[in-house]
Amino acid sequence: MAVDTGLTPPPAPALFTDRYELTMVAAALADGTADRQCVFEVFARRLPHGRRYGVLAGTGRLLEALPHFRFGDDEIAALRAQGLTDARLLDWLADFRFSGDIDGYAEGELYFPGSPVLTVRASFAEGVLLETLALSVLNHDSAIASAAARMISAACDRPCIEMGSRRTHEEAAVAAARAAHLVGFATSSNLEAGRRYAVPTTGTSAHAFTLLHDDERSAFEAQVAALGTGTTLLVDTYDVEQGIRTAVEVAGPELGGIRLDSGDLPTLATRARELLDELGATRTRIVVTSDLDEYAIAGLAAAPVDGYGVGTSLVTGSGAPTVGMVYKLVERDGVPVAKRSEGKRSVGGRKSAVRRHDADGVATAELVTAGPVAPRPGDRDLLVALVRDGEICDPVSPAEALERAKAHHLQARAALPPEAFALSRGEPVLDTATA
Repeated sequence: MAVDTGLTPPPAPALFTDRYELTMVAAALADGTADRQCVFEVFARRLPHGRRYGVLAGTGRLLEALPHFRFGDDEIAALRAQGLTDARLLDWLADFRFSGDIDGYAEGELYFPGSPVLTVRASFAEGVLLETLALSVLNHDSAIASAAARMISAACDRPCIEMGSRRTHEEAAVAAARAAHLVGFATSSNLEAGRRYAVPTTGTSAHAFTLLHDDERSAFEAQVAALGTGTTLLVDTYDVEQGIRTAVEVAGPELGGIRLDSGDLPTLATRARELLDELGATRTRIVVTSDLDEYAIAGLAAAPVDGYGVGTSLVTGSGAPTVGMVYKLVERDGVPVAKRSEGKRSVGGRKSAVRRHDADGVATAELVTAGPVAPRPGDRDLLVALVRDGEICDPVSPAEALERAKAHHLQARAALPPEAFALSRGEPVLDTATA
C-alpha cells in the first residue's frame, strides 16, 4: 500500500526504463512465456576496486516508487510516439501493477560480492519491468552510501556535512543527501532532502556574501545580525588570520565556528586553533571544506578540526559512482537458470543468505546458498520480506524508513572486524561462501 506522507507524489517512474524491457515483454506476451513464474536477483559480482565492504542504500526509495510504477495515458502516448505500437503490449501495460513478492537485505545492511540484496518473484513480464528502476536506484545510492561510510570512519566521530548538490543532477543530489545521512552524515545543505526525508539541513554563507560587502567586517556584522553569534563565519576570502581576528571582534568569544575552504588545511587549522584560543574563543569550532574525500579527511585526523563539509567526492562515490549491481534471472517455473558467459557467470536458483559471527559477535563470513541454510549459533538471516502480492509489507513514511535504515546500518557496522575500516586497498573483509 502507498503511504500518505502529505508530500507531492514523485513523478511516475514507469518510463525510467530501458526500451528493451518492453520489447522483451511484447515478445513474451506473443509467445506465451510472459506469465512464467520467475525469480530475479540483484547482486554485485565484486566491490569497487580495493573496497572492504559495501553499504546497501536506496531500498526505501525503490519502495516509494513502486506504487507509482504505472503506465497511464501520458506514458502510453509517449511509448506510441517512440514507435512502440504493439496493441497487446500497450493494453497489458495500461493494466499493469506489480503483484509479485520482493525480499531483500534491510536498507543500511552491508553487502559483499554475490550478496543477493534484492530478490523479485513475479511473472517474467512483471519482474523484468523493474530491472532498470531497481538498478538505477540501488547502484547510485549504494555507491554514495559506501563512499560516505568510509568518510565517516575517517572522521573519527567528528561530524560531517553533505554539501554536494551543486556537483550533480538535482534529483541525484536529494538521493545523495539521503544516502549520506543513512550512514552517519549529520546534516545536508539540500533543502529538498530536508523536506522529503527530514534530513537536518544547515548552511551559512559563501564567499559571494563577503564580496558583496565593502569589507569583510561589514559582511560578518550582517551575518551575525541575521543568524546570531552561534553562526559559522567563512574566514578565508582574503587573509585567514585577519579574517579570524575580525570574526572574533564582531561576534565575540562566543562565535560558533569558522570555516576554512582553501589552502593547506592542516597547517591553517592548527594556526586557526592557536589564534582562536589566544583571542579567548576557545569553544569556537573549526569546520573545513574544499574538495575533501576520505583520504583528505584521514589526513586531517591530527589537526584541530571539529567538522568536515564534503561535496564532489561524496556525490560521485569517491571514484566509484556506481557499484556494478546487476539484475539477473535465476529461476524459471521453479527451475534454476544461470548465465555461463565468460567473466559474467551467475549462480542459478533463489538464494538464502546469512551473516556468520563468532562468539564475540564479530562477523566472520557471509553464506549464500540456493535453498535454506542450516543455522549455526551466531547466524543472522539477511533477507527480509519487503513486498507481498504487490503490497509493501511495512509501509512507513519516507522519513521513518530512513531512520530505520540508519539504525540498522549502525548495528551491522558495529559487527565488522577492525580491518574493515582501513582505507588502504584490500580484499572484501568477509568472504562470501556459496553452497
